[in-house]
Amino acid sequence: MSKYKILAINPGSTSTKIAVFENNKALLVKTLKHSSEELKPFRIMVDQYEFRKQIILDELKNSDFDITTLDAIVGRGGLLKPILSGVYEVNEQMKKDLKVGVQGQHASNLGGLIADEIAKMTPNAKAYIADPVVVDELSDEARVTGHPLLKRVSIFHALNQKAIARTHARAIGRPYEELNFVIAHLGGGISIGAHYKGRVFDVNNALDGAGPMSPERSGSLPAGQLAELCFSGKYTLEEVQKMINGKGGLIAHLGTNQAYEVEKMAEEGNVKAKLIQDAMCYQIGKWIGSMATVLKGEVHGILLTGGMANSKYLCEYVREMVSYIAPVFIYPGEDEMGALATNGLMVLQGDVVPKVYE
Repeated sequence: MSKYKILAINPGSTSTKIAVFENNKALLVKTLKHSSEELKPFRIMVDQYEFRKQIILDELKNSDFDITTLDAIVGRGGLLKPILSGVYEVNEQMKKDLKVGVQGQHASNLGGLIADEIAKMTPNAKAYIADPVVVDELSDEARVTGHPLLKRVSIFHALNQKAIARTHARAIGRPYEELNFVIAHLGGGISIGAHYKGRVFDVNNALDGAGPMSPERSGSLPAGQLAELCFSGKYTLEEVQKMINGKGGLIAHLGTNQAYEVEKMAEEGNVKAKLIQDAMCYQIGKWIGSMATVLKGEVHGILLTGGMANSKYLCEYVREMVSYIAPVFIYPGEDEMGALATNGLMVLQGDVVPKVYE
């Protein structure tokens, strides 16, 4: 088997994760932290491009890694136009949309831009992105809301959900494209998707106010009360948006976005913490059930993944609610770097043909 070297790049709000793989083996994994002082001079996210690129290059040099040996660079996909799942080669249209932020400014927008620049420094490597958060495979029915001025938008943890789906499919010896799963990514945001034979037919918008509440997001809210709050004169648009994403969920109720802290508070007898923790678990179970109906009850497995899947309490609570639907499997944490590298490897080995972003 040929050996390929792949660089994965995953920019986050206050850090940039990089990893070098030889096929599926990690040779180097680093999390580069960025202080608020370092990021303060940059007005918008795209302005951080040169800063973050240079930090990555410096780290690779300090680790004695020769970038000219790379065969592929795979960046975390950003807030592009809605696209189908898959691997996309970085092109000029993609770079333009990442810079402009066609669906918003986010650190992940930098992934494809930096990957493309590093690829230009190597003799053979090409730059790709894989399964960005804007993957859109929704059914037509899933897009419709109760008012024509509003529509449902697909933004979710596509990279991890797709990777876990394929991992579990391999574990049971069947193709992902022949199976139906309900997959719950449980992190700072929560997305719960109905996977029908390789396609995510329905999923909550994990960024902008849908689904269960999470450590930092409010999830679905009573529409009438939200409308009254918006026009109360007490809050600005930005403040309401923060209530929905960033300062909602656990942090709004209990002042912390750390689920393990809430679990500890509940164990120590904090009645409010116990209620809020259980309410979040309850909402997760309820949304899993709703996604099972999308699959008409034909569910081959319910997969729990993400950081909060490390909580035995949460997993057991949800299992009690939904195990009558299908067996529940736990894949704690998330291996986004491994998922990015695997997508690059599939291209290099000829198992996947990269798609064209238009």
